[in-house]
Amino acid sequence: MEMTENARKYVEKMSQEGIDELMKSDPEFMERFASFAFDEVVKEDDLDDKTRFMAILAALIGCQGIDLFRDMMGAALNFGVEPLEIREIVYQATAYLGMGRVLPFIRAMDSIFEQKGISLPLPAVATTTLETRREAGTAAQVEIFGEGMKEFYKSGPAETVHINRWLAANCFGDYYTRKGLDLAQREMITFCYIAAQGGCQPQLVAHAGGNMKVGNDRGFLIRIISQCLPYIGYPRSLNALAAVNEAAEK
Repeated sequence: MEMTENARKYVEKMSQEGIDELMKSDPEFMERFASFAFDEVVKEDDLDDKTRFMAILAALIGCQGIDLFRDMMGAALNFGVEPLEIREIVYQATAYLGMGRVLPFIRAMDSIFEQKGISLPLPAVATTTLETRREAGTAAQVEIFGEGMKEFYKSGPAETVHINRWLAANCFGDYYTRKGLDLAQREMITFCYIAAQGGCQPQLVAHAGGNMKVGNDRGFLIRIISQCLPYIGYPRSLNALAAVNEAAEK
């Protein structure tokens, strides 16, 4: 079998050394994978390349695919994802995976930026202060999940209420309020982080519902899952689809 012509053109536009090396060392595998991921999957729906690569980068962070992230980040730049958008995808992952799993991606991202002559640090885009972050984070939660989130930050048992406060102030107030990505894009990448890491089905259902509330409907989320499938596999993709269906029913 040879790689399809559409896949070949896509790989050429990606223009990444790591992918090219695999084409030489493991041609039988890569011909089949590339024909699937870069032709059959890409032409399955009308998702634009920029959104596709944003989802893929978020999914690769979620599944800890650091080696492929390096190649796909370079490809994402070739397909129109801006450096600031990539940085926001990486930064926001900290709230969902923790610094222990995100730090290697920050270092990889910075290294690739430097290789491509992109000056660091990129512009600061925070819109909150330590004094305003909780209130702004709660406002974001309300916009995504509904009015029931207004008092969520002070709900729960006394010994754990601080976690809900941190969720509002840190997860949403520190990250979702930043410029560079809009709220719908931020919910989309969050869905990708959670789907890709697995084992977080309640949160995946919740964020599938949050996506729908900010305009990312069921059809859009199915297209996102489809584009991430080559990178996270079938079990987690099927779990993500189940989460979308459950959220849609609710």
